[in-house]
Amino acid sequence: VLYGKDADVVRPMASTTKIMTCILALEYLREHPDQTIEVSDQAASQPKVHLGMQKGEVFYIKDLLYSLMLESHNDSAVAVAEGIAGSVEEFAKEMNAKAAEIGCKDTHFITPNGLDAEDESGVHSTTAEDLAKIMQYCIMTSGEKEAFLEVTRTKEYQFQDTDRKRTFSCHNHNAFLDMMDGALSGKTGFTDEAWNTLVTYAKKDGKTLVCVELRVNGSWKTFNESAELLDYGF
Repeated sequence: VLYGKDADVVRPMASTTKIMTCILALEYLREHPDQTIEVSDQAASQPKVHLGMQKGEVFYIKDLLYSLMLESHNDSAVAVAEGIAGSVEEFAKEMNAKAAEIGCKDTHFITPNGLDAEDESGVHSTTAEDLAKIMQYCIMTSGEKEAFLEVTRTKEYQFQDTDRKRTFSCHNHNAFLDMMDGALSGKTGFTDEAWNTLVTYAKKDGKTLVCVELRVNGSWKTFNESAELLDYGF
């Protein structure tokens, strides 16, 4: 750790949650590459930001990962979770098990999309230190690290439901990827409880750095501060 400030303070993490959702899905798809999911009421009813999927529509999970990571769609996150584990609750168990395996000490997942939530075990939350460990796993340790980078670095992606009745276009909204030389991946997030959050991964001159910002007041402040921190690290 090159720099830390309140790195072990537990906070909500908003859509940076989707980093874990994505890597679990990619590892699952290694054995089930053409897995589909029929959209449930729960998935279709997720609040904005959402893809706008309708109950009964069928999608390939691999397509929904671009909706998840490029547009941060909340309904796609729930559909992916249900397609892999059968329910959001069961998927959250897998998220927490993976977090423990990675070495996270203060992370509690409840939802696959990062919307503010609370259950009998606490609130949906992590620490900057734990979130850095999760990102490090995604880009350096997981067998699907190349696939993770491919999804999160994609600028534009288009797909259809399996019946080819509707076409969807996704644009990568992580502005940080164009802000800094060497920025390779990351995920933004925002909720009322979490404020702005940002995880970034950058590589330059043979050095690989991960930067995590939680509870920042303003999206551009997260981008600018992350750039400063990564410059300092390099």
